Amino acid sequence: MDEQFRVVDVSKFKVPKIPWRTAAAGIAALFVLVGLLGAVYQIEPEEVGVVLRFGKYVRTTEPGLHFKIPFAEDMLRVPVQRQLKQEFGFRTTDAGVRTEYADRDGQLGEESVMLTGDLNVAVVEWIVQYRVSDPYEYLFRVRGLEGTFRAMTEAVMRETVGDRTVTEVVTVGRQEIESAVEARLQEMTNQYQMGITIDQVVLQDVNPPDPVKPSWDEVSQAQQQRDQLINVALAEYNAVIPRARGEAEQTILQAEGYALDRVNRAQGEAARFAAVETAYRQSPNVTRQRLYLETMQRILPQVGRKVFVAEGATGVLPLLSLDGGARAATSALTGAQAAGGGQ
Repeated sequence: MDEQFRVVDVSKFKVPKIPWRTAAAGIAALFVLVGLLGAVYQIEPEEVGVVLRFGKYVRTTEPGLHFKIPFAEDMLRVPVQRQLKQEFGFRTTDAGVRTEYADRDGQLGEESVMLTGDLNVAVVEWIVQYRVSDPYEYLFRVRGLEGTFRAMTEAVMRETVGDRTVTEVVTVGRQEIESAVEARLQEMTNQYQMGITIDQVVLQDVNPPDPVKPSWDEVSQAQQQRDQLINVALAEYNAVIPRARGEAEQTILQAEGYALDRVNRAQGEAARFAAVETAYRQSPNVTRQRLYLETMQRILPQVGRKVFVAEGATGVLPLLSLDGGARAATSALTGAQAAGGGQ
């Protein structure tokens, strides 16, 4: 047992004596090394450095290699080119191809549940993306800026959602809400001199609460069916009404054309009758003879066989029927041609 555990006598070891000059030189060298390491710092391309001398703002340094007074100046890094974001109603635990979100606890539930203008409840999840525009204001103008900005954003979103109905919030009014919240939030950050520029407000997910989702889905389906029936009715209306209007206009135009034709014809016949009457009054015999000849010219071509009898004749002289002879000659000629073809 004694061979396994050997007792070491510490009293035999002696601490080497170091000259005080050597110790002082080592401490001084260590102090200088620490000072040199603290005097040089590197600023990345997407950020700036805010230098404080004994806690007071001195200057802002751009990306690159810089120097500061060791033990007297401190440097704070501010990402001015990086887009920052805050999530409301949900939290992202692992961003990637398959993004993972934290379980919704009581705080997240209270953060996302909002009352709309028509006294309904909606679950609103959104993201605010922003950039640091003024590093000095971002660090020193507002105490607890992240918490203040978060409370301000939630208040603006609740105010905007409270001015609209639940249907607008869930469906057609999302883009309008995003624009209104972005403008109002930018106005308030400028008023409080936070040094922040709002890039975008995005409504991530807007839904009714889980207990009323089935009823909400039924209402949505009914509204979709209503809109579908309205669209079908409008299509039928657009197919029938314009055609009926066209046919009505066509009938009206035809009636107007017919009326104009009848009026013009009546006026022409009246003018013609007046002209004939004037000519008849000037020379009755000539006009009477002309009217007789014109009437015969229209009537005689419609008469088949004509017999002319001279005045004072006591008997009728039979004349050769030229029409019958022509028909007989034509029939004989046709029969001869048919016989020749048969041979």
